Amino acid sequence: MRAVREVAEAVDDGLSADRSARIRRDAARVSELAAGGFEGPAYKVFEDELCGEAWPILRGMLREGRLARIALKWCAERGLPFWIHPDDYALLRSDPGARDEILVDVVLRARTSFRRKALVKGGWNPDYKQGRGASCLTTYFVGQCIWEFRRVYTRWAKNRQEWAKQHALYDGSEEAAHANPKLFGPLLEAGYLSEPEAAVLSTNFEDILNEQPPVTQVVVRMTVEGYVDTEIADALHITHAAVRMRKTRFRGVLYEAARERRIWIPEQLHTKAGARHGKQRGAA
Repeated sequence: MRAVREVAEAVDDGLSADRSARIRRDAARVSELAAGGFEGPAYKVFEDELCGEAWPILRGMLREGRLARIALKWCAERGLPFWIHPDDYALLRSDPGARDEILVDVVLRARTSFRRKALVKGGWNPDYKQGRGASCLTTYFVGQCIWEFRRVYTRWAKNRQEWAKQHALYDGSEEAAHANPKLFGPLLEAGYLSEPEAAVLSTNFEDILNEQPPVTQVVVRMTVEGYVDTEIADALHITHAAVRMRKTRFRGVLYEAARERRIWIPEQLHTKAGARHGKQRGAA
């Protein structure tokens, strides 16, 4: 119960209207949206507003460590295996970019599960009487985001570990490549490692992109196809800032690889700053 109270308190602190007023407003809104089957333009507007209200609350809870603590507690109560590495815990508390990266995926997943559980299946009840009583839809949505955190964090942490492992395994020598045939075998077979000017890793643009979170992959692919940030944000129901953040972080990964002459970076992902440093755009 303490964890549930923490969620409600965080939402109450983050929103101006009192809880009773929010519940009355939400009940009326749900009745209107139910007529359209919780679909269409009206529902999209509602969904965007809901995410907009929840976003700063979630960021604050993740920065303070409350979101992770509640997720761990809920999983322990239900016997679900979940553990957060202390380094990751510290990173999510200290790094705004890391918080936004993981929260974009959390919110995207929660949008789908919230619609199904809270609205379509009627899980949200404005007349709920037990415990602290009914909660507003934003509180329910924040709780759903906390549930999704376990899956998103696990994938996020695994991707970070795999990327660090690949970089740690390779020291630039042909001996290292022979010692790790699974990673570097294709280049050995092709004879690229005998060419001093050739690529030195079995990675290319698609390989690196496929290691990124799903939302980042979509953002990058839409960018390469010519979509602008506003179009991408609208299509994915995320903020323009989230689109720019994902592109910036991915560019950093690409420029590091390009400096090592391992990949070619598509023109659409270049920045003006990057254009002034041609050596960053090595070609495989």
